[in-house]
Amino acid sequence: GGDHTITYPILQALVAKHGPVGLVHVDAHSDTGDTALGEKIYHGSPFRRCVEEGLLDCGRVVQIGIRGSSYDPDPHKYCREQGFRVVPAEECWMKSLEPLMREVRVQMGDKPTYISFDIDGLDPAYAPGTGTPEIAGLTPAQALEIIRGCKGLNIVGCDLVEVAPMYDVSGNTALLGANLLFEMLCVLPGVKTL
Repeated sequence: GGDHTITYPILQALVAKHGPVGLVHVDAHSDTGDTALGEKIYHGSPFRRCVEEGLLDCGRVVQIGIRGSSYDPDPHKYCREQGFRVVPAEECWMKSLEPLMREVRVQMGDKPTYISFDIDGLDPAYAPGTGTPEIAGLTPAQALEIIRGCKGLNIVGCDLVEVAPMYDVSGNTALLGANLLFEMLCVLPGVKTL
């Protein structure tokens, strides 16, 4: 729950203990905007603020599922300039993400890593209960591949954001969000699973 702004103070607190962290970020949007309506802190800017404060180990940031309309002809330029790996949704369509996650595990290494999962990374056919849905997103199976693919990483925290139950009378978005959070708990260091 909560919008993606909540990740910013969480990372401030974690970095005080661990230093800059790697980031596995699943989202329809890169959330690296600068301002909106004159505000520098909003749900579309947390990772730009994190970069500015040195909270992220930028060479260990991967953004998966990015898509949708943009106000810029090259919407991922800022991310690439910071050293982020951007994996657009179209690179994920109709395939297993296990090979991608093998690469991500190598990229993250054994240093502290944070998982931030925006529910709009999933296609709104599965998760319509969010404020900024974008078509042609990830499937629930791919979401599980991403999260389970983080097992073995030095995960120091995680979140799941942007669930808005009032936009989904079926309750499926909340169900999916709760299950994905459970899966994140299962990949934390020291957790034993079958």
